Amino acid sequence: MTYDYKESGKDDDQWLYLPALRKTKRIAGGDQSGSFMGSDFNYSDMTEVDISEFSYKISKEPEVDGVKTWQIEAIPKNESVASDTGYSKSVIFVRQDNYVPVRSVLWVHKSNRRKFMKVEKLTQIEGIWVVLESQMTTKEGRATVHSTYLRNSNIQFNRNLGEEIFTVRQLGKGLPGI
Repeated sequence: MTYDYKESGKDDDQWLYLPALRKTKRIAGGDQSGSFMGSDFNYSDMTEVDISEFSYKISKEPEVDGVKTWQIEAIPKNESVASDTGYSKSVIFVRQDNYVPVRSVLWVHKSNRRKFMKVEKLTQIEGIWVVLESQMTTKEGRATVHSTYLRNSNIQFNRNLGEEIFTVRQLGKGLPGI
């Protein structure tokens, strides 16, 4: 569960339910650059970024998988943002037809590693573009260090859910009726 705060400088709150341990773990703001459950994704990859904390430049308009994209370079405006996100630079390929990022190259902060994200399966559900499958690969030079596939399923929108289910206590219980 994630609370994304719009205020600049305020850390998002994240909690993760670990069923095997029957425990809910809070992810501290300083841990956002850490590995998400041992994968190649960071906790910061699971939240929205404050776009005002980066400088952007469109460098090219290449095709990715036969679709025209914008190639956007994003640089953190300060060391704190780079440390918090875990990335010192990002190059993001955003589709021009639906504005969905479909690829990215991420320079791991204070490391010689890079991460490569690729959307493998993208579809529309109830008129909303949704990434169903993606891959994040960590490389050191040309060598692949590790790779993670992320699959999303059973995605539903416009459910009539009350605010009372969005609590840390309810996270461990799951959604009622599902």
